[in-house]
Amino acid sequence: MKQSKLYIPTLKQTPSDAEAISHQLMLRAGYIRQVSAGVYAYLPLAWSVIQKIEGLIRKQMKDIDAAEMRMPAILPADLWKESGRYATYGDNLFKFKDRHDRDFILGPTHEETFTSIVKEGLNSYKKLPIAMYQIQMKYRDEDRPRNGLLRGREFIMQDAYSFTSNKEQLDVIFNQMEQAYRNIFDACGLNYRVIIGDAGAMGGTDSKEFSAIADIGEDTIAYSDDSDYSANLEMAASKMDENPVEDKKEMEEVNTPNVHTIDALAQLLKVDASRIMKAVAYIADEKPVMVMIRGDYDVNDVKLKNYLGADFLREATNEEVTDVFGSVPGFIGPKGIKEDVKVLYDSSLVGLTNFVVGPNKADRHFVNANFEDITDEMPEFRDFRVIKEGETSPDGHGKIQFTRGIEIGHIFKLGTKFSKALGANFLDENGKSNPIIMGSYGIGVSRLLTAIVEQHSDENGIVWPVSLAPYQVHVVPIKYNNDVQGKLSDEIVELLENEGYDVLLDDRKERPGVKFADSDLIGTPIRITVGKKAADEIVELKLRSTGETIEVSKDELVNSVKILLKNQK
Repeated sequence: MKQSKLYIPTLKQTPSDAEAISHQLMLRAGYIRQVSAGVYAYLPLAWSVIQKIEGLIRKQMKDIDAAEMRMPAILPADLWKESGRYATYGDNLFKFKDRHDRDFILGPTHEETFTSIVKEGLNSYKKLPIAMYQIQMKYRDEDRPRNGLLRGREFIMQDAYSFTSNKEQLDVIFNQMEQAYRNIFDACGLNYRVIIGDAGAMGGTDSKEFSAIADIGEDTIAYSDDSDYSANLEMAASKMDENPVEDKKEMEEVNTPNVHTIDALAQLLKVDASRIMKAVAYIADEKPVMVMIRGDYDVNDVKLKNYLGADFLREATNEEVTDVFGSVPGFIGPKGIKEDVKVLYDSSLVGLTNFVVGPNKADRHFVNANFEDITDEMPEFRDFRVIKEGETSPDGHGKIQFTRGIEIGHIFKLGTKFSKALGANFLDENGKSNPIIMGSYGIGVSRLLTAIVEQHSDENGIVWPVSLAPYQVHVVPIKYNNDVQGKLSDEIVELLENEGYDVLLDDRKERPGVKFADSDLIGTPIRITVGKKAADEIVELKLRSTGETIEVSKDELVNSVKILLKNQK
């Protein structure tokens, strides 16, 4: 391909509104252009990379007998109302009406649509298991699109769905998908972790996320420095040191005027925050819930929401603490709280004695309190906390460390959440009707560009892995209009294309410095410079990843390129 015929609008300056390295480089190298907030055009170079990613996906899906198809992007809202997700997705849905005043959405994912399509045809256990997928544009009305392709309103996604008659079949496909995704991300040259994830609005039980390590990542990954344990911070657990054992003292009520925070209370009473039992008030599906937790920890809203099985969860307002909980903001506690308030206790409180806790009275606190002083019976303890770095891994091996990551894939065991809601049933071996058991699997294809560039770039531009580079070889003649250089360049292009390589020829009338800078910015694995030794059919090969250069003759060129590309992966 001649570069003069390819639209690559490179930029010398970094756009001021681009913060992420990947966003900056894809704009500067002419891969993408913003059309509106969170909506991007994929220019020829980016589209070439996307097609290669899609090729990797299609190969892996074929290997596990998942068939490709295509669903519409315009979906009837009634399907989502039937599943319950029309409400839980809320403002993130693009909602509109047609000319007949019927409600529609732009699909952010397609569980409901696939389920409705298959429920008539997959009506017998004999037709199961089966898996299907699509690669398609998805839509999400992000409040704050940011960081280029990382979080946009329109994005490319591979979403796959499995339909099975029993959990054993689901396990087989789930494990096949996990391995297929590992193979895809390995081929993309990514440093990633497979972590315990939150199913969120997807529902279901088992959930695994694939997260590419990157400072720009929006997720915090908690992992052990001495084992395979890894989880999204929203789901991460740890082993805590036991609370110190003390002889129990007599509870007292003390004056704590105008003290509304844990830090202020600890300072006034001269106690450590770990000696305070903190109460956090929530409204879960319109019902009051209170979580008691040690003062030096925060409540993990995702763990709490999952435990409650709630669709909606938020912290209670001060007015609700007064009116719904019957307490006083800043001084709330379990003793004397309204009977209809569900009180939960975090495992950080196990064995805690002589603690400080709110008495539901203004400007007062209990000190030297113990569980028998505030509850009628010893509570059950569950994990509702956000863990801390440096704590022991839950498997007992190593300490918890934190890093940032970009979610690039997610797999779920949905179970029967959608099939029950939408009436997708099959007849089993005994003629009994059962809901189809489902799995859902997804890869953020456009997000992968962000993750790959974040990990594969330097101060000069992008450094593509060989498998994904839009062109594996960039032929750069110093003067293409020079008869000798032009002829040799054309011959080299023909030689390499005959070997199956994608080759870009810089035929532009630009200065060598501009050509070299653009070549580095674009990130082609090998640059072949055709210059002053063209008459002797000798050219310079440069590896983009290392900057190493070697001179080779035309006769040695194909062999040299094969070896160099094979070694780069």
